[in-house]
Amino acid sequence: MLRAYAALVLLGIVWGSNFMYMKWATALISPTQTVFVRVFFAFLPLLIVALYTGSMSFKQLYHLKHFIVMSILAAILYYYGIVAGTALLPTSIAGLLSGIIPIFTLLATLIFLREERLSKSIIAGVTLSFLGIILSARPWESTEYISLMGIFWMMVGSLSFGISFVYARYYLLSLNIPSIALATWQLGIAVLILYIFTDFTGITAISSDKHVFLGVIIGLGVIGTGGAFLLYYYIIQKLGPVKASVATYIAPVVAVIIGSIMGENVTIVEWLALALIIGGVIVIQATTLG
Repeated sequence: MLRAYAALVLLGIVWGSNFMYMKWATALISPTQTVFVRVFFAFLPLLIVALYTGSMSFKQLYHLKHFIVMSILAAILYYYGIVAGTALLPTSIAGLLSGIIPIFTLLATLIFLREERLSKSIIAGVTLSFLGIILSARPWESTEYISLMGIFWMMVGSLSFGISFVYARYYLLSLNIPSIALATWQLGIAVLILYIFTDFTGITAISSDKHVFLGVIIGLGVIGTGGAFLLYYYIIQKLGPVKASVATYIAPVVAVIIGSIMGENVTIVEWLALALIIGGVIVIQATTLG
């Protein structure tokens, strides 16, 4: 059990560190190229594990249309939104905004599945979190520090990921396909789609800085995405999905701390925004689980 909780903390740290790697990558190559590198090097370890465990089979391709939808929602749109947003925002702001993902998941569930009723506590939680977003954006200030387009892309990525949970629950959970196989198909298809639509001109610029090159391939791709999938499935198996979701609280805190270490101007405003976003998520989870 101690090992599972250690994995939980590690997952939160890995997810929070990803924003630093994305920031490094987008300083040298485009967001689309960064997404391709991330997905490609995340796909490789997942494929190896899936084949080694015998989790994949060609019969699963009967559900190809669902794999394609999940690839678009939970990989391409999600990763592009997060990467494009991080390219335009300080690492700390991008990281704390990632804490809004559970809110969008809940809203998608309310709209499409209608399994939860809109209670006063849920409204309060959503309101707290969106106050955190507004405080992060600070639209009343005329400053180049915060990019509204960056916040827009972060919201697009978070919303897409939230909808993907609903789609997976509605169409995929009943298929009894191993999670590792679903993730491998999802990222494999994403690699193919991104290969078709990515302009690779100038992508070799990432090799000009070995620290960034290795950080993006190993840190963001192999460990930060592929390894994170494996960690997440391990935690769900040992602790259950509710406790596994705690990692989403750790990641924004880690990202804000990293941003501060990198020399970004992290003020009390950012910490208050982070507290509002995470506080809203906790209120909603306490309501929906209680």
